[in-house]
Formats: sequence, C-alpha cells, structure tokens
Amino acid sequence: QLQLVQSGGGGGLVQPGGSLRLSCAASGFTVENYAMTWFRKAPGKEREGVLCISSREGSIYYLDAVKGRFTISRDNAKNTVYLQMNSLKPEDTAVYYCAADSVAYCSSYAGGYDYWGQGTPVTVSS
Repeated sequence: QLQLVQSGGGGGLVQPGGSLRLSCAASGFTVENYAMTWFRKAPGKEREGVLCISSREGSIYYLDAVKGRFTISRDNAKNTVYLQMNSLKPEDTAVYYCAADSVAYCSSYAGGYDYWGQGTPVTVSS
C-alpha cells in the first residue's frame, strides 16, 4: 500500500520558543526518488508549502519566515522525512502535512503531489 504516515509533534501543543520534530514515513515507494514537501494549513489561511527536499535539488525553502528555524531531512534507510521546527512562534500554528511528488522536483503547488500524510496539528501557545 502506497502511503505516508506522519508521527511526532508530542501532542501538538508547544510553547513559543519550543521545538518539535515531525516524521513522515513512506511505505510502498522510496522517498529518495520523490520530491518530499512539508505543507501547512493555518486556520483561515490557504495551504502553503514550507520546505522541500529532493535528491536532485537538495533542500528548498518556500517560506522566508521559517528560514533559520526549520529544517528538512531525510533518512533513506528508514524511508522517512523529518521536519525539525525550532524557535516556534504562534504564527507557526497550523496542521502540517507531508507530501510526495513522483516528478522528483520540488514544487509548492499542492495539486501536483501524489501522496499525502494524514496531517499533524501543531499549536504554538503559552
């Protein structure tokens, strides 16, 4: 079965300045051969691309607001992609989704992605 399963987030509630790591494990396909992107959707806002990783391009940031705070990584042995989020801010509150694109080039266009994780809610609040 081809799917992405998300985990991590520690229940999803974190104080400002805190850190979280989200995981996205693939089954049925190899993440190394796909463009893997983390998207997020905040309440009342459109879904937006956050970070992407692909073997052809490395890491690509789509949001200036997360540069220096968020990183994306991939463990090929575990067939898993991670989103490390540090120095979290209230404006990072959103549901975070991982997605895989077989075209293997990064894109912030959500419609081009083949598989999606189930979403992980993250709330940054004191």
